[in-house]
This record gives sequence, structure tokens and C-alpha cells, in this order.
Amino acid sequence: MGVRTVRDFDMKHKRVLVRVDFNVPIKDGKITDATRIETAIPTISYILEQEGSSVIVMSHLGRPKGKRDEAYSLAPVAEKFSELLGRPVRMAPDCVGEETEAMAGRLAAGEVLLLENVRFHKEETENDPSFAQRLASLGDIFVNDAFGSAHRAHASTEGVTKFLPSAAGLLVEKEVAFFGKLLHNPEKPFVAIIGGAKVSSKIGVLESLLKTCDTIVIGGAMAYTFLRVIGYSTGNSLVEEEYLDTARKFLDEAKQLQTQIILPVDHMAAVSFTEDAEPVAVEGVDVPEGLIGMDIGPRTLEVIRKALKDARSIVWNGPMGVFEFPAFAKGTLEVAEMAAASAGTTVVGGGDSVAAVNAFGLADRIDHVSTGGGASLEFLEGKVLPGIAALEEAQNV
Repeated sequence: MGVRTVRDFDMKHKRVLVRVDFNVPIKDGKITDATRIETAIPTISYILEQEGSSVIVMSHLGRPKGKRDEAYSLAPVAEKFSELLGRPVRMAPDCVGEETEAMAGRLAAGEVLLLENVRFHKEETENDPSFAQRLASLGDIFVNDAFGSAHRAHASTEGVTKFLPSAAGLLVEKEVAFFGKLLHNPEKPFVAIIGGAKVSSKIGVLESLLKTCDTIVIGGAMAYTFLRVIGYSTGNSLVEEEYLDTARKFLDEAKQLQTQIILPVDHMAAVSFTEDAEPVAVEGVDVPEGLIGMDIGPRTLEVIRKALKDARSIVWNGPMGVFEFPAFAKGTLEVAEMAAASAGTTVVGGGDSVAAVNAFGLADRIDHVSTGGGASLEFLEGKVLPGIAALEEAQNV
């Protein structure tokens, strides 16, 4: 990647301002999934290993709409962060202001300060230059390790790079390396597994992958829009009527490029979209009237298994069915197990598929599980991520 990383800087006796993605789920004041905190630890630990360095950490949490809202305070995160880092973490009352500046200025070597939610200020999402400069004034060097926020041109991700020497953290470096290779130089055969509810949210990814993939598996509810285009009946399954032409054009282009498209050949269906709905096996491609397709069936799984057998690169984004309902989780679970068992390089991106591999305990067997939901989607679409582009353009000294 054309970006300098933490390894390229002399951080001895420096205060390092690090943007992380601590946007973690919190329920009743407790963090229910600390993955995003865990993935930030290597970069922060690396910096603290440099003689005399100290770290100032900033993040957002939720959408407090530009004003202070204690429901979105990072205070619960400070405690977990300290536990995982293995050293005390001081909590600032805000991300800017005299008291915060004083705390940052007093940091001794090896100390860590966590700033309060940057989105308590509307200037953050507005990418206000003076706000970015106030954040930048807290440190000597800026490190962006928040891949999950890299698709946002905000003050703490893009704006600060105008005022400080800037580098990518180890997590951002890893994300860009894995996704960059898939986009530009994947080992072949390259198979993409794309699921989820709507064609509208995934068509950009599908069209981008069409240029490099040998095979694309389409699952989840969005598969029914494609099946309708081909002429199959879809029962009461979700079909985006306004995307039928888009789906038709995609299938035509795939045919011209000789990219194999795999769609469900059987289904697990139900009468209603409810967790306690009785599963109904549909052995053919057509979904009968009165039924909703809820998951892929066993024959489809065998087709996917065959496609993945010799794959050298696999990217998976989006579940194969309503995996949060146990009766309709089998398709997603088995695809996750196939990806984990593959001898090729496997990359999982997107919130739901990441949640699935974590829920099934398979994350350790996947080569790379992305921390960025929207960011990984946009990266796969081939879009420029402002947070990454800003690091490439930063005037490093």
C-alpha cells in the first residue's frame, strides 16, 4: 500500500494520536462484543514499546447527533480497554478543551489517554478544519487504525492528516493488504460469496467483483430478485421489483465475461417471517405461493461446496439466509465452515457475515475477518476510502 505505517516513523519520546474504531455494542453499561477493542491493541502496544512514547486514543461511539449524550460515552470502553491493554487508561472529559489539552500535555512515557466520543461535536462529522486542528494539537504524530471508519471523511479520520505527520496502524495495513490483493491481484480460482437481504445494498460489490471473480455465489433474500429475472416463481420471498432490470443487466454481463453465477437451486422456506416459523423444504428452484424463502437448501450447499473445493481466493460478504433464526441458520453455518476449511485465502467482510463466523466460533480459522462493515463493502466496490486516501496524501515529515 502507498501509505506509511507506524513502522516507518520514529515514535520515541512522542505523543501519538491514534484514531481507533471503538464503536462497540453496549448493553446495560456492559460491552457485549469487544472485538474492535481487541484488534486495536497490537498497534497501541507497538507504539508504547517505543522509548518514551505515550498514546492519546480517539474514537466515536454510536450516533449522538453532534451533542453530548451520556448513553454514548466511551467511559465503559475505557475500563475494558485498560483490561485488554494490561495497563491503566485515563479518561478525558472531552475530546477537545482546556482540561483535555492539559491532560494530554501531562502524559508521561507509557501512559494512555482515551478521549471522550468525538461525535459529541457536530464538527466531527462536518470535517471542520479548526476542530481537526484542535484534535491534532494533542499529539506529535497521527496514526489511523480505524478501518471501520475509513469510508468517512470526518475530522478525526481525514481532517487531522492535514496537520500532523500521518501513518496507518497495523490493523489498517492488514485490511488494505487483504482487500487490495482481492481487488487487484487475486489468486485464481477466485470465488465470491455475496448474501444479504437486498440487491440495492450489494449491487456495487457484485459489479466490481464481476471483473475479477471466476465464480460468484448469490444467496440471502436478494437471490430471489435474480431468480425472478430468470423466470422462476419466488412465492412471497422478498423481491426488489425496481432492481429487476439491474439484476438482468448483471446476469447478462456475467454471461459475456463467462463468470459463473450460482443461485439457489433449493430452499428452506416458511409461511411467515418469524423465528418460530416451521421450516418447509422446497426441493426445486421455484418457491410455491404462500411460502417465503428463508435459507438455501442442501442441494445448493453441495453446488457451493463444489465451487469452493479448488478456490485459491474466497471473499464472503453477507449471510445465506435468516441466520439469526436458528431454524434457518444451516446455510450460513455450512458456508462459513466451507470457507474456514478452504486451503485458499479466505476474507470475510461485512457486519452480518462477521457476526456469523464469530457466533459459530470459526473466526480463528478464517485468514482475515474484517473489522469494517461499510468500509469493507465500499473497498470491495472499488471506491476510494477517504481515511486511507488522506494517509496517502499526507505530507509526512
